[in-house]
Amino acid sequence: MDRPNNTVKLCGEAAGKPVFSHTGRDGAYYRFPLSVRRLSGTDDVLNILIHEDRLNALEVEEAPRLLVTGEVRSYNNRSGVGPRLVITVLAREIAFTAGDFENSVTVTGTLCREPSFRRTPMGREISDMMLAVSRGYARSDYIPCIAWGAVARRAAGWAVGAKIRVAGRLQSRAYIKMEGDVPVEKTAYEISAVTAEEIL
Repeated sequence: MDRPNNTVKLCGEAAGKPVFSHTGRDGAYYRFPLSVRRLSGTDDVLNILIHEDRLNALEVEEAPRLLVTGEVRSYNNRSGVGPRLVITVLAREIAFTAGDFENSVTVTGTLCREPSFRRTPMGREISDMMLAVSRGYARSDYIPCIAWGAVARRAAGWAVGAKIRVAGRLQSRAYIKMEGDVPVEKTAYEISAVTAEEIL
């Protein structure tokens, strides 16, 4: 079922083999990393979740890249190992392609906590947001978003409960977290907003 409030289109290169993730009501799911190059040359490595039927339907071709369309998904990791909020892309359609790298995402959801506005050490303005995007059946995906500059300033004034539409790219970002006295490199996943607007 398509979700017009949550759409993703990615074109990138598989950065690893599929491994078993979990079993759902409709069968087994696998995950694999997809590397999508930005215009800057940096790669976003994103986690793709795919049903076994779609994985089995992929035919080996010479095309070097995969085109994935689907939606952003989140779940709370209660194992105590790894990140607490896990962000993936659920592949609704997947195929080999020779197309250019692509990374576009649009989500519409409810602002579920007050935006955090700040300036980076280089003086850039940034706002962090968390959107609850309805999945149906009284469930939601919680998706972190960041905005910069004028978009960040506008976002800083939005109230909890506002309905927000964000369009941009899904990115992976490395950061360092201190665990006791030990610095540990971790990866955050978020939507970097190109546009963001309140829907009245």
